[in-house]
Parts: sequence; structure tokens; C-alpha cells
Amino acid sequence: MNTNSIDKFSKEIIKRTSSENIFYYWKGRVGLYALLKAMGVKAGDEVILPAYTCVVVPNAILYLGAKPIYIDVNSDTYNMNTALLKKAITDRTKVIICQNTYGLSTDLEEIHSIAQENGIYTIEDCTHGFGGTYNGVPHAFYCDASFFSTQWNKPFSTGIGGFLTTNNKELAQKISTLNTALIEPTSKELWNLRVLYFVKRYLLNEYTYWPLVHFYRWLSHNTPVVGSSSIDEINTAMMPPDYFKGFSLVQAKEGLRNIKEIDKDLLSRKENAHLYTNFLIKHNKNRVEKKWFNNHSFLKYPLLVKEREKFMELAEKSHIELGEWFLSPLHPVTGDLSTWGFIKGEHPNSEYLASHVVNLPTTPSNINKVLVFLKSNLDLIL
Repeated sequence: MNTNSIDKFSKEIIKRTSSENIFYYWKGRVGLYALLKAMGVKAGDEVILPAYTCVVVPNAILYLGAKPIYIDVNSDTYNMNTALLKKAITDRTKVIICQNTYGLSTDLEEIHSIAQENGIYTIEDCTHGFGGTYNGVPHAFYCDASFFSTQWNKPFSTGIGGFLTTNNKELAQKISTLNTALIEPTSKELWNLRVLYFVKRYLLNEYTYWPLVHFYRWLSHNTPVVGSSSIDEINTAMMPPDYFKGFSLVQAKEGLRNIKEIDKDLLSRKENAHLYTNFLIKHNKNRVEKKWFNNHSFLKYPLLVKEREKFMELAEKSHIELGEWFLSPLHPVTGDLSTWGFIKGEHPNSEYLASHVVNLPTTPSNINKVLVFLKSNLDLIL
């Protein structure tokens, strides 16, 4: 691997995080797995996490034989309800994972304080929050370690990819040792990535967005094309044989290309979020309240709607690039979630939000077009 490209990429990452102990992976979830393993998580241990997340998070826990313990979220923040956190801690609790959902961080000091009192590690899931801050400091500052994603729709993209950070020297040493077992990406995987970069850069626009999204999802689930999640990660809780995979020069170069716009992008996202919130206040609809804006980087703007499928169909017809994180409490798995230890009915806020949420784009080329669409469909907005 060309170390110059990796060094340049690392310098850009260091500028926006609070750590120089940074380790890169084929996907961000691999970084979470490495952290849990370095923290000594093993069979019989428990790891606490929000009951509103991506299925790859409990997967990383289950791959180590540990048990995920889900905590319901608050309806206004989409983040863990800390009032329920203390009750969930047992003598088997090893780690608490907190999450900056859609780019919003909340209650990090309280969570970290609870963890310290009980001798528990904390990990911040920053997969939505790169470049953002919490109380004026970069994400990843408050917890023992953090992991980030640089997948397609994240704050900046390497196509797929991710990294972890830690200020704990002992953890960093353990992770360095674990990483000697990383598998290298295959030439076929890297070729696939290059093709996808081309498609996104030159073929993706408001008219091709939905057809390409549908096609990419079909490819990811039915062919060997590189995708955000393999079918094994969605259908089972068994670790795929090629899971523990390292980063590549191809990803580093793409990251360098895209990270240059991150500061401008974050400013644009927040400006557009203000427009959405002001519009929704005017029409007395659910919104992200302004009290959360200081700690929100707005990767997505969550909006609750009455009939999500109908709303999404109308958006597609109007060429509005809506997202659907999280269409399930363990996105993107729907139906029976018991494979991952999630029992339906136990986390009402998480389940309600997952049944009604859509994501408004925060970097649209024409924000007025999205607002016109919302105004035309006010009856479908809660």
C-alpha cells in the first residue's frame, strides 16, 4: 500500500478527531468488532446499545459470543434513553455503545460517567457523525473509543470503509496486534469499487437516483458486487469468513478526494436543517428541535410520516432523494428480529420511530424543491 496516500488521508482524519490512534478497515463495523475484542468482550458478556441501530452493530457483539442488551430511545433525539440505562447494567456488562443518530449526539457525559462508576468501557458509534461536535469538541472525545463509517451515504465517502479511534494506549496496542490478522481486499473487490465510484461520480443525479438505488440493492443481495452489507450479515448472526478485512489504497485515494469538501458540506447541512425545522414549525409538524442543533451535524434530517410507503412512492415520482434509515429497529432487517436478541414490543419508542421515519436530504441541490414536495404532502406528515 502507498503509505503517502494513507498518511495524507490520516492527517485529514486527525484534523477532525481527538485521537492520533487511528486504525482503518474495509468497513466501519469491522472497527467495532476489533474494539470489542480488544476490550475483552467474550461469550457470556453483555454489551448495551440503543434499540434503534443498524443490524451490523449487534452482529459484531454476537460474533464474539456476547449478548446485546437493547435500550429504548427517546422520541425527540432518536438516541438512548439514559433513564433506562442504569437499570440495564449487570455484573456481566462489559461495554456501552452510544450513538450519534443522524449526526446528533446526546448525554455523552452522563453515559460515560455511568460507565466509569461501574468499570465499563464506552464506545461511541460515530458512523453518522464524522466532522460533527458535541459541546464544542469533536465526536470521539468523550468515550474510550469510537468507530466511524465512510460508506456511500456517510459524511464523506470512500465507497465502503471505516476506521476507529482511541486515546487509550493499552487498547491501541491490543488493536495493533489484532490487526496483524486482517485480510487484504481482493483485486475483484477493488475493481468493483472503482466501477461504483465512476457510477456515483458521473451517472448519479436526481433522475437516476431511485433506479440506481434499486439496482444497487438488488446487486448487493443477489451478486458478488461489493455492497454495504452482505446477505450473510442481514440473514444470520454468523460472522462471514472474509469479515475481518483491512483498508486499501483505492479507498484512501477516494477518501482524500471527498474529504476536502467536508467543512463546506457540514455548513450546508446545518443551513438546510434550519430551513426544514422552520418550515415544520410553521405547519405544526414533527421536527428536529432547535435546542439540539449545536450538537447535530445533520447527516440526515429525520421526519415522521403517517404512511411511509406512500410517502416514499410520491418522493420517487417527484425525484426527491429520500432515505429510509432506519426502517427497522435493526436496519435493514424487517420481520422477526429474535436472531439478534431483539424482542418486539419491548422497545416501543424505537419500534414506533422505525415504522414512521423517513430521511430528508440535507445536501440537496435544490432545497426549495424538497420544501415544495413537503408542502404538497402535509397531510402525510405527523
